[in-house]
Amino acid sequence: MAFDKGDLVRCTGTFTNSAGTAVDPTVVLFKVKSPAGTTTTYTYGTDVEVVRDSAGVYHVDVDGNAAGQWYYRVYSTGTGQAAEEGRFSVDGSEFD
Repeated sequence: MAFDKGDLVRCTGTFTNSAGTAVDPTVVLFKVKSPAGTTTTYTYGTDVEVVRDSAGVYHVDVDGNAAGQWYYRVYSTGTGQAAEEGRFSVDGSEFD
């Protein structure tokens, strides 16, 4: 999915057990990699950027402030251990 430069992009992770029931993991982390290759890690309970929406559902809003391909990884450790990755692209602006 493509976004415009300056958009706030919501990256969401959902954690469930083997029965499909939502679970809150012991530790939830997000890694976001910008088009410049800079990686930032956010931890739930430490960094305000990680928000718990409901049981097992967490998100980080990423400032799409640079054109190019962005990557993110949401993962957990301990109870509810799981991981998933995603990506999105940000189009440049004619006004830069």
